[in-house]
Amino acid sequence: MCALLATATSGCKQVNEQYAKIKQQIEQKLAARRGRTATPQPAVPAPTPLPPEPAPPSGAEPAAQPPAKPPRRPRQLPEQPPATRDVPYDSPDTGTIAPGMGENDIYALWGPPVAVRRQGEWTYLFFRNACEYTCGTEDVVTLQNGHVVDAVLRWPGHGYSGQSSSPVATKPHYTPGRDSLKLKPDSAP
Repeated sequence: MCALLATATSGCKQVNEQYAKIKQQIEQKLAARRGRTATPQPAVPAPTPLPPEPAPPSGAEPAAQPPAKPPRRPRQLPEQPPATRDVPYDSPDTGTIAPGMGENDIYALWGPPVAVRRQGEWTYLFFRNACEYTCGTEDVVTLQNGHVVDAVLRWPGHGYSGQSSSPVATKPHYTPGRDSLKLKPDSAP
């Protein structure tokens, strides 16, 4: 039993020392990344507890209290970025696209898009429109299998001769939830 206790106690000391070393290395790396010149504090093993001191005789002054830890520095937050605003957009690449047009036809008319997203048979072309922030989106042309099927346009220089799923006159509004889920019973074969 004594051998087991000695082994366990010895192992704990080694584990604590190793933990303190690793913790110190991590703190040094973090300080270096944050641009601080933190002085590394040596790993100090935990002091062994001393037996309690006997009570002072009556009439004697109590021992002085150890100094308190210095207060923590307030957390520094990064500066807030400037508010983003719409940037006026003026382009010589104007015109009206039509349903069924190909992707290259749109590029020839409006120039290159600022972004292209593809998902399966669908392609989404994004073009500047001078109200990306106030409108909440850039001008978007939706293609299915390489042909125009829809366009959401806000810049006056971009036109769509088809029926848009989001015409300019549509004001943003709340759409209440609908309880339209209908389950059909299993049909007998």
